[in-house]
Amino acid sequence: ATRACLVSRERSCPWAGAMSPALGTEMPRGEGGSRRSSWGLLATAAVGGTLAALYAVATPFVTPALRKVCLPFVPATAAQIQNVLKMLENRSGSLVDIGSGDGRIVIAAAKKGFQAVGYELNPWLVWYSRYRAWRDGVHKNTKFYISDLWKVSFSHYRNVVVFGVPQMMPQLEKKLEEELECNDRIIACRFPFPCWIPDHTTGEGIDTVWTYDLKHSRGCEAKHLEITPETKV
Repeated sequence: ATRACLVSRERSCPWAGAMSPALGTEMPRGEGGSRRSSWGLLATAAVGGTLAALYAVATPFVTPALRKVCLPFVPATAAQIQNVLKMLENRSGSLVDIGSGDGRIVIAAAKKGFQAVGYELNPWLVWYSRYRAWRDGVHKNTKFYISDLWKVSFSHYRNVVVFGVPQMMPQLEKKLEEELECNDRIIACRFPFPCWIPDHTTGEGIDTVWTYDLKHSRGCEAKHLEITPETKV
């Protein structure tokens, strides 16, 4: 009777005999879920670490490069570079780019034969500029310095390129007026100086370039031609 009952129960409940195997398969499923959870945590940590690294690298490129005014890094366009080079035609001597960013203007000027120097407060951009100059084969004609422009004298440069913002231009105009000589040329990109009258202007919109020859701004030519008559006794 007992055997018949057992057989009867097995026939009427076909899933009853499968209980043990089914229960036996639950453990592997739990282990697989744990593995997937572990991999998920690892993937999340890896993504988080990657984003943190990218943030650490990218942040210096977009934070202000000058302390006195907010001047974020904005790369020079190809048109701006060509306009600057156009304003440097028939010029020679040393050149400095104030706020040189990733070194595009300095490298382009060096390829035209200038001994070019860039000043930039952002160390990441300076290191990248040095790499680009080495890659382009002009590292011997270029130098990049990590420095605040307000602490640097530009008196020994004959050509000055400036990428600035309106807030800094009045003070920078005064600084350059005190430090540069009559034969020096200043090229302003994106924003002009407030008081000087440009001798040349080229480009449109954000690619506009203003050129100032200090010999005209200071009236050096008039002083040079001025003759003091001798008084006869």
